[in-house]
Amino acid sequence: MKTVTVVAAVIYDAQGRIFATQRGYGEWKDWWEFPGGKIEPGETPQQALVREIREELDADISVGPLIRTIDYDYPAFHLTMHCFRCSLTNSHLTLLEHEAAKWLSPSQLTSVRWLPADEDLIASLSL
Repeated sequence: MKTVTVVAAVIYDAQGRIFATQRGYGEWKDWWEFPGGKIEPGETPQQALVREIREELDADISVGPLIRTIDYDYPAFHLTMHCFRCSLTNSHLTLLEHEAAKWLSPSQLTSVRWLPADEDLIASLSL
């Protein structure tokens, strides 16, 4: 089975809320996810995350520690997702690839329908 390795930003604001984005395309349209994407050759996971957030949200982030690495088997591929705690370095966010976004408190995390791999991370964030 093909393995896809990605990074995800768990972006926290000053109130402890977490930023979630809704996919606007593809098989998983309308499901929610943490923003991020694939690591390109020669990039560290942190560099990939900074680049992906600029591409998806036109925003700059500070990448903090690794929260957890998720391994999940989708029907067509195996996903390895490195999830990092992040914060915005400015308040500017523009949705360039997603159809919607929300700031969710830890107790609100289960109020949206997460992608299966992202859902595996929710339990450790809502503690």
